[in-house]
Amino acid sequence: MHTQHGPSAAHLNWLRAGVLGANDGIVSVAAVVVGVAAATTNNSMIIASGLAALVGGALSMALGEYVSVSSARDAQRASKVPVPPDEIVNPWHAGLASALAFIAGALLPFLAVVVVDGTAKIPVTVVAVLLALVLTGGVGARLGGAAPTRAVIRVLTGGTLTLALTFAVGSLFGVAVA
Repeated sequence: MHTQHGPSAAHLNWLRAGVLGANDGIVSVAAVVVGVAAATTNNSMIIASGLAALVGGALSMALGEYVSVSSARDAQRASKVPVPPDEIVNPWHAGLASALAFIAGALLPFLAVVVVDGTAKIPVTVVAVLLALVLTGGVGARLGGAAPTRAVIRVLTGGTLTLALTFAVGSLFGVAVA
């Protein structure tokens, strides 16, 4: 799939979908479970919210990737310029890859918040998520042929801000106002 000039467009699309799906799974499910855990210690509520975020997010990623790749493929077909077969991405494959990557990323924060009890639930989940983001950013950069430092900083910054904000929102809802 590689040309002498580097990865093909199809390969880069797969890489983009996989990294985006895993990153979104990690961050969005972690944000939901951390936000809900900040609001309540009710494990059933936290688990139900996390599971809903996991399923809804995976389906949303699959649909979004399918629609995006279908539009790109339609544009390729309408173009007067011939497109090499290895440059055309299958929308069904892209959607499935994105959903599976989302699930793979989402499982870590979901399992961390389910398995850990008590006051350690949120800190352990946050640490697990930040480590997963370092791994995802680094692997994505390496697979794309880029230096990992910039990618790791980018995903850590975004993930940290997301977790901090959703924790703050959850904490606001967890405070009883008399």
